[in-house]
Amino acid sequence: MARKLAWGERTYLMGIVNVTPDSFSGDGLAAPGLSIAEIVEAAVEQARGFADAGAEIIDVGAESTRPRDAYGDHPEVDAATEASLAVPVVRGIADALGERVLVSIDTSKGSVAEAAIEAGAGMVNDVWAARRDPGTADAAAMAGAYLVLMHNQEGREYPRGAFATVVASLSEAVEAAVARGVPRERLIVDPGIGFGKGTAENVELLHRLAELKRELGGMPLLVGTSRKRFIGELLDGAAAEDRLEGTAATVALAIAAGADIVRVHDVAVIDRTRRVSDAIVRG
Repeated sequence: MARKLAWGERTYLMGIVNVTPDSFSGDGLAAPGLSIAEIVEAAVEQARGFADAGAEIIDVGAESTRPRDAYGDHPEVDAATEASLAVPVVRGIADALGERVLVSIDTSKGSVAEAAIEAGAGMVNDVWAARRDPGTADAAAMAGAYLVLMHNQEGREYPRGAFATVVASLSEAVEAAVARGVPRERLIVDPGIGFGKGTAENVELLHRLAELKRELGGMPLLVGTSRKRFIGELLDGAAAEDRLEGTAATVALAIAAGADIVRVHDVAVIDRTRRVSDAIVRG
């Protein structure tokens, strides 16, 4: 069973380790020509730097989840290919840093989640909320791992409004995961900033984040805004590498609204943002 996270005492910092060749933010570690051993070594080194800088959770992903409506089409990665990258990296980080961090697997495939948990992951981060493959919920249930359920959808149409849609979708996903055996106390919800949403929807959800948490019964809340496109749009077209200050602003405001985990690329800087925000918000 995964180590227990103590909700309400602090905001946890999740560092992103992308073992992909095509991350939207340009930080993918799986450069062409590298061996698996070289990728694992680079990932462990990055994860160690994140842990030294303050991250308590390391999120490993081997398939780009960048939204197609924002970044264009990209090929699907089959489960075997994804696992061949993700699982050795999870094992390497868990072996090297398992006493210091909780390792998370960013996947929407049940078989990849199961293999990653066997390799040492204690959290499954599913950007499709176990809807595309309920096997992610089954894997988390069997292992006692945490499961992150994120709102996502194809397209940006919200006839009922973005806020009401996200609340209803996440509520349904929570009950479905509980029905598959995931303890409610091991579930985390994520409004899916940047996924199936334009700038207006992202800003609304962040503006109403405290209300969203209340509507979901105070469930632990993960917020991932790091380097995302809407920040660039708010900053007159700033590129991904120029969105750090905007990311820090969204993180501080998310913490003030009740975020329990913030998922970021720039761990050292955002750790300072988190520490000051927690001192003010949580005392």
